[in-house]
Amino acid sequence: MIKSALIVGVGSFAGGVVRYGISCIMKNYAVGGFPWATLAVNLTGCLLIGLIYGLFSKTVGASNSLLLFLTTGFCGGFTTFSTFANESLQMLQNGNIGSFIGYVAVSVIVGIALTLLGYQIAK
Repeated sequence: MIKSALIVGVGSFAGGVVRYGISCIMKNYAVGGFPWATLAVNLTGCLLIGLIYGLFSKTVGASNSLLLFLTTGFCGGFTTFSTFANESLQMLQNGNIGSFIGYVAVSVIVGIALTLLGYQIAK
């Protein structure tokens, strides 16, 4: 458990630092207040976690520690949206259409609502 926590922690640190770097660089090119850095990071994270899980699904005897580092650690620190997208895809692939629709709807609608709630409380 401690080893796994350290693996996730190091991966999260790395993912967070990369995300911060991308955000700093992209702020110089931001136009119109749109969150381009966040969009870029989230979409990149989705592609990355899909690639990782795809590669590891084909690899017999792959390192669970490396998978944990790359997915829960790095992608989790880089963006949690990649995990959301991967879980949604797994529901679709498993034929859990109702769960998929509910998960996506609740994640997006409630996520935005809680963001608004937090903003209003802090305001």
